[in-house]
Amino acid sequence: MPAILRADEHVRLGLTPVFLDNDGAVLARLRAALEQATGRPVELVQRRTYQEVTGLVLEGGVTAAWLCGYPYLQHEASLSLLGVPIWRGAPLYRSYLIVEASDPATSIDDLTGSTHAFSDPDSNSGWLVTASDLARRGLKPDGFFSRTLFTYGHRNVVRAVASGLARSGSVDGYVWEALTAVEPALTALTRVVSQSELLGFPPFVARRDLASNDMVLGLQRALLSLEKTSDGKAALGMMQLDRIAAAETDLFDGIRVRMAELRPA
Repeated sequence: MPAILRADEHVRLGLTPVFLDNDGAVLARLRAALEQATGRPVELVQRRTYQEVTGLVLEGGVTAAWLCGYPYLQHEASLSLLGVPIWRGAPLYRSYLIVEASDPATSIDDLTGSTHAFSDPDSNSGWLVTASDLARRGLKPDGFFSRTLFTYGHRNVVRAVASGLARSGSVDGYVWEALTAVEPALTALTRVVSQSELLGFPPFVARRDLASNDMVLGLQRALLSLEKTSDGKAALGMMQLDRIAAAETDLFDGIRVRMAELRPA
């Protein structure tokens, strides 16, 4: 029987290892902003994989989570959108295919038989985009690449390619760009070969049957007004985001198309 949120519990927000991983200052500012706005203690619950965080949401183990469009759509019947970050003026981002800076590859077709780093098997930008690009060619990652690995973190994909652990990698374009601002020496060791179309930015979600719960609604209001408080504005600035806005599920139609391309005919 799934757990049900109780009114006296503190807010628990699930986070996956995107740009936030190991950024204590960002987490502290975000927690302070959400506590001020909700009037409740806030716990930021970090897990290594999207599967773990998705499970926490579905089981009622967290109030809400910052997820990815791919697992959101996989469980769309059970999840409700709370908001989507606005980055560079829009709730959109791209997946980047990257290689080491001096690598001569000009497209994914040049990478056959090499090692490729993915972020997470439930990541849109860190797996689905590349897998569906190959599916359009009638190929699968395991057959196209000689070896694939999951790094469980977009920053780790960049590190894997920069260090030569993998020849190429699939990475969240927002993370690569954000890292370019804060760790330019790292991203300078890599090069973007190609970019996907614009796709829906990773959303904040809650379990659908708990969406009208007072705690969930309070958290949603807090997220949608982050830019109006000093701590919230500071957290958004550290994450290089403009704000968090309300969104409709059709924002993720592009990801739906790519999911469909992986299904057997």
